[in-house]
Amino acid sequence: MFERELNSAPGSYRKGKTAFSALLSWQAAAVLATLLVCSALLPAADKKGKNAPAAPDPATQRVGVDISLLVWPNPPAIARIRFLDMYTGEKVDWDALAQKPKKPKQTWMDRMAGAQPAADQKIKIPFQLIRVYGVAVDSKGFIYAADEGVDAIFIFNPETKDVQLIRNGHEGRFGLINGLAIDDNDRLFVTDGKLHKVMVFNAKHEQEGSFGADALIRPGGIAIDKENRFVYVVDAEADQVVVFDADSYKLLRRIGVSGKKHTLTAPGTFSLPTNVAVSNDGIVYVTDTLNNRVESFDADGNFIREFGKIGDGPGRFSRPKGVAVDCDGHVWVVDGVLQRVQVFDSEGRLLIYFGGQGPLPGQFQEAYGIAIDKQNRVVTSELYPGRVQVFRYVTDAEAEQEKKKRAAEGENPVAPKASAQSATAAPKDSAPATVSTAASH
Repeated sequence: MFERELNSAPGSYRKGKTAFSALLSWQAAAVLATLLVCSALLPAADKKGKNAPAAPDPATQRVGVDISLLVWPNPPAIARIRFLDMYTGEKVDWDALAQKPKKPKQTWMDRMAGAQPAADQKIKIPFQLIRVYGVAVDSKGFIYAADEGVDAIFIFNPETKDVQLIRNGHEGRFGLINGLAIDDNDRLFVTDGKLHKVMVFNAKHEQEGSFGADALIRPGGIAIDKENRFVYVVDAEADQVVVFDADSYKLLRRIGVSGKKHTLTAPGTFSLPTNVAVSNDGIVYVTDTLNNRVESFDADGNFIREFGKIGDGPGRFSRPKGVAVDCDGHVWVVDGVLQRVQVFDSEGRLLIYFGGQGPLPGQFQEAYGIAIDKQNRVVTSELYPGRVQVFRYVTDAEAEQEKKKRAAEGENPVAPKASAQSATAAPKDSAPATVSTAASH
């Protein structure tokens, strides 16, 4: 099992050109602030460059520091979460945006008529994430992000960094997209809160159908039980989780009680639920947002347990949003107010947490969604401004193997020697405080 290392984070649109420019300005300011903070972490070179550090790997160099060194819990403990990457939208050619378009030549006819020639150069403004809700990953490892601000689903290729789009009015028709889920055949399920339904796209990103328009009011989070062939859709307005057949799309049952206007607190009921996830053994986890708890159910919809209370301490919630389950059955919960991700065992015992308010890697600003793929990558989303971060979950088996390796080498299995690099991986003024509550697996 996870070593219970309670760990805080490291030092941790309007549409149109005006909004885009404002977003770029914000992102530029955030990047500059990040560079200023991270520059303090790098050893200063003397005049002869004797103390200059070796050039880092470009694949992991993003913000002036080698982000591959960002891990949780803090070194020298065995890492269980590693930072991998972040995405903010299509690639931006800053040099091209900074250049002024060349003024076209004015013909003698234009001069006589007093007319100005039309500009013959147009700068393509790349799409950037604005307000990201649901995230998902397909079998090829592509990362999907539902952006309500752009009215599009971004598809990121982690290998090439290329971006595809499923756009409103082009590849699909959207009202207010929210949740995303992908099945074994790479069919994409998209919830739309304005159109009151779930849309289904095939592996070629062509819409092939929809369902739920007669059963859903404001669908949000969505999850697929690939073994039992169920689709779970959270209806936030109805305070229910609606269950459909994954193949016929037939309505099967509802979990929760509707019509009480977010006032119910009893176990098995919801007050503005937000997201849902399914474990490998068919256990369903739902974030009951206004009740600041997570509830679990079996595959037949029977209530199992709840965990979480309102508060800002470890294990407490202040508006839980995204939820996901890893390959070892641990439950990952995103907190939209506390700006952190907490990881629990299946019975609700806190194992580790990370995050904090800010724009740096491993920090969050209006955190919302989360998804975990078969490669143990953890994908999170943020709303203001839009951003997707990717982490790597170190499994129980991998951690146990590392523990045995350190023991064989004569090191403390839980507290190995820390390298100089790992000691400077996070900003000094925001290094995580670690509280160990159990050191054994």
